[in-house]
Formats: sequence, structure tokens, C-alpha cells
Amino acid sequence: MPKIGQEPLRRAALMEAAVAEIGEAGTLDVTVGQIARRAGMSSALAHHYYGGKAQIFLGAMRHVLTEYGQEVRRALIRAEEGRRLEAIIAASFAESCFRPATVSAWLTFYVLSLSDIEAGRLLRVYQRRLRSNLVHALRGRAAEPERLAEHLGALIDGVYLRAALSGRGIGGAAEEVLDSAYAMMASAGGARDHR
Repeated sequence: MPKIGQEPLRRAALMEAAVAEIGEAGTLDVTVGQIARRAGMSSALAHHYYGGKAQIFLGAMRHVLTEYGQEVRRALIRAEEGRRLEAIIAASFAESCFRPATVSAWLTFYVLSLSDIEAGRLLRVYQRRLRSNLVHALRGRAAEPERLAEHLGALIDGVYLRAALSGRGIGGAAEEVLDSAYAMMASAGGARDHR
């Protein structure tokens, strides 16, 4: 007889385990058995919940995106009036985004999105949400919020990748992006620095 209420806990454990295994391997070349063992369950149960390896990887990607979304929402809730841009950038470079397993998962998922339709869709969802949040944050602060949001989204992703791959960690990554944002707003005729 199944234990009532265990499914959400087991699914969450599988996602944490998948991210950890992908992070440790640095590739998607991990087995359902490895993930299931790390989660403390059988491969059969992992297959029962997700159907197969591809679905587990997509679930892990959703898990990483959900964690990032929660980081952004927490930052926006704490943000002072008119400081949404700063909150989004800070959340994009939070310590939680730079855990080794999370970094490996992000890098692996970028690659997976090139060949997997569903992974590509999830990456586009992330990009659209980031752009939407940035556009909202830039309204009233920049002359062309849509165009600037596109550039800032690319800058956030690029600086994240560079910081993650350098092995030096985040350092001043958020400040670097914020300084660039202020410079772009100034050159476009928007407000400069709200620090």
C-alpha cells in the first residue's frame, strides 16, 4: 500500500538527486539508477514518477528554473520602490545560483536545449520571464525598455556563464551587470544610477 503524501517528497528528492548527479558528472551521462540511488529509492520508482531518463532531466531543469524563479520573487518582494532592476540582477547572481551542481545543471541544460525540443521550450520560457521582469523593471527608467531588456538578459546570461566557468565565483558579477545597465540607460537617454 502506497504511503499517502510521499509522491511530492519523492519527486522533489529525485529532482535534487538529478541536479546533484548531473552536477557531479558535469554531463547528462548519468543513469536513472544513479539518480534513484542518490534519492534513496529504486530505479523502478523513479521510472514510475517520471517515465524515463529524458523526463527526469527535464524535471531537473524545471526544478532549477523554479529555484531561480523563487530567488527572483524573494528579491522583488524585498526590493525598495523603484529598485526592481537591481533586485532581478542581484537574484541572477545569488549564491544559490552558483552552487557547483546548479552551475553544472545550467550549463548542461543550455547544451540540451539545442537538441531537445522540450528543453529548448523551457529555456525560452526562462528567457521570456527574465525579459518580462526586466521590461517591467525598466519602465519609467529607460527610454526603450524592451530593447534594453533584451540586451540585459543576454548580458546576465553571458556574465553568469563567464563567472561560472572561470571558477572564481560570482565576485562582482552583479555589480558589473548593473554598471552596464546604468551605462546603457544613460546612453539611451534614460535615468542613470539609482544607487
